[in-house]
Amino acid sequence: MIVPMVDPAHSPVSSPSREARTDPETTPLDPADFPGCRALHIPRSEIEDYEGRLEYWEARTETAMVVCEPTTRFHEQPSHQLAGLTRLIAASRGSLIQAYGTTDLGKFDDQGRFKVLMQADQILYLHPPPPEELTPRVDVDRDDLPDVILEVDYSTDVRVRKLPLYEAWGFPEVWVDVPDARYPRRPRSRLSGLTIHLLEDGRFREAPSSRAFPGWTAEEIHRALNEHSTSGSTAAALDRVGDALGATEGTGPDDDSWLRRHREEGRNEGRAGTVAALLEERGILTSTAFPARLGELGQIPESELIRAALRCASETEFLELCARRRRS
Repeated sequence: MIVPMVDPAHSPVSSPSREARTDPETTPLDPADFPGCRALHIPRSEIEDYEGRLEYWEARTETAMVVCEPTTRFHEQPSHQLAGLTRLIAASRGSLIQAYGTTDLGKFDDQGRFKVLMQADQILYLHPPPPEELTPRVDVDRDDLPDVILEVDYSTDVRVRKLPLYEAWGFPEVWVDVPDARYPRRPRSRLSGLTIHLLEDGRFREAPSSRAFPGWTAEEIHRALNEHSTSGSTAAALDRVGDALGATEGTGPDDDSWLRRHREEGRNEGRAGTVAALLEERGILTSTAFPARLGELGQIPESELIRAALRCASETEFLELCARRRRS
């Protein structure tokens, strides 16, 4: 049976002391270390079947820390927004970046049972495992760790206990976003913004920009996660980061099938517009279907298109000349 325990105070600390931290796996659990959460007793026999969202669970006390406030759009927007943003970056890079959302991250005993369990708001893999190697949860001792973890502190504060645990487990990069939408009981000293924590020599340090997504700054990421429509500055940042990742891997937009199709359509429309203008100068009008019909012929050198446009007497003849050139 799941039994509610005493609720901690809703008063996130301003900044935890790094020097005072001890091993988070052996430190006695103090509910006050999870601001904005309440403690529940969940027996080991029931944790596998627990369907709710939780911040943390440990086997030694069979205690879970779950968020006091119900799920709101203000908490969910940044993590869902990040999945969409990285899809755009992946298109520019030309290879998949996978966002898995809330996923169990844990350590296990010799019998495969949870010893410690956490859930992040979003996890990202720049090179996701192939389907045949994908597991339901991340075993931090055996599996490849996500390249980026996102935690959204709308009504919580992960810095006290959860962030030190990510550090102890060796997660390479953790983003903590405090949304622009204000939680009523958030301390005024806790300003909105995003902090990037990079693991170096076993310890986290705050950094101005991402290592996994080169050149994407904390300010740019926060703005992108919290805006309601993609701004021009965000679009430019996504292209810049995607290009940087693609340059490292030798890939680009034409390696993404969805983006390649749209880029080809744009190129075809541009070529069709150029040819249509030339034909019109010769007194030959083209139909609305002309761009699509020309696109169906595939890539033909521009010099051949101009030659056909100067020789033909009609749209139909132009397309026939191009088709003949394509066959040859």
